[in-house]
Amino acid sequence: MSMIVAGVMSGTSADGINVALVQLPTRGRGRPRYTLLAHAEYPFPPPVRCAILEMMNGELARVADLARLNFLLGELYAEAVAKTVRKHRVKLDLVGCHGQTLYHQGVAQRFLGRQLAVTWQTGEGAVIAARSGVPVVSDFRPADMAAGGKGAPLVPFLDYSLYRDQRVARIAQNIGGIANLTAIPAGASPGEVLAFDTGPGNMVIDAVMEELFGKRYDRHGKVAASGRVLDAVVAKLVRAPFFRQKPPRTAGREEFGREYAGRFLQICRGASKPDVVATATALTAQSIAGAVQRFVLPRFGVRRDQRWRAHEMGVEMIVSGGGTKNPTLIAMLHRDIAPLGIELRSSDEFGLPAEAKEAVAFALLAHETWHRRPSNVPSATGAKRAAILGKISYA
Repeated sequence: MSMIVAGVMSGTSADGINVALVQLPTRGRGRPRYTLLAHAEYPFPPPVRCAILEMMNGELARVADLARLNFLLGELYAEAVAKTVRKHRVKLDLVGCHGQTLYHQGVAQRFLGRQLAVTWQTGEGAVIAARSGVPVVSDFRPADMAAGGKGAPLVPFLDYSLYRDQRVARIAQNIGGIANLTAIPAGASPGEVLAFDTGPGNMVIDAVMEELFGKRYDRHGKVAASGRVLDAVVAKLVRAPFFRQKPPRTAGREEFGREYAGRFLQICRGASKPDVVATATALTAQSIAGAVQRFVLPRFGVRRDQRWRAHEMGVEMIVSGGGTKNPTLIAMLHRDIAPLGIELRSSDEFGLPAEAKEAVAFALLAHETWHRRPSNVPSATGAKRAAILGKISYA
């Protein structure tokens, strides 16, 4: 017996909705034997994307608009699932919807006399369930935070299941709005997995493109390819405290959003527009490589004076996410990790399209929740215990 689960994801870039239809066995543990049946992407209408980005600014957001956005996104997620199901003619059993992150604060801060770590993903699960006619698992992150974790990253559950190998150490690197990695030593147990946000992915690049060119992103990395990297700027930025912070750590628009992009543009003032975009792209690549060198290779048993060992051990970086569509970014990343002895690969080589990975992950997490099984990775999130994630809305 098997279930067909729709995984639904919209990331911090707020570009649109990703839907993956995944077939999973109803029983069994261990490495998931999933089949990706279909994957589709639906861009947000420009006014919706604009509204989402505005709602991420706590100074401007109104309570009434936040409530309306919650229900609107529920409708849009349901429509995206329905379109995908109709096109591929499958009978859906369950939906797992990550929702749209509006705010994520993984480290506790003082509020009204209490120390609180908080998160908010919006997109009403009850609406999706009513429109889809099947149960919906949503709001995955709070359960991990209630168990003492940072609520992120959650994709390591899929990464460990998919990429662990007895002889090869692997780094699953996702480049969405924020870039995050999962480090899996050769022959690792779940407790040996390391995962954290490395820093900006596409977020700063997109913000710079929008400000300088009025475009949502650097299509195929062409603007960055025509520019020259301001190396002194990148060197200054990667010395910031965030990049030295030990895992587990998380990031979002609070760290690398509009305000950060504004400061970045000020630092680059006087440079040509292509040079600014090239520098933003290099920041993403170098921050990833720096995180790998500082935190991951030591976990794999590779000291700084033993970089040759990474090549000898066969360390691989498997890249996924929207950043894989930017060949200039991928070329910079390849250049920065090659001296570390790491081979760069794509999740496509493992049968998982780079842009579908996170949607597949939330289909898998929903499946685990439906069967009352925990699916956080405490060594990745910092949680004190394993936790069953999400809330269920019934049709």
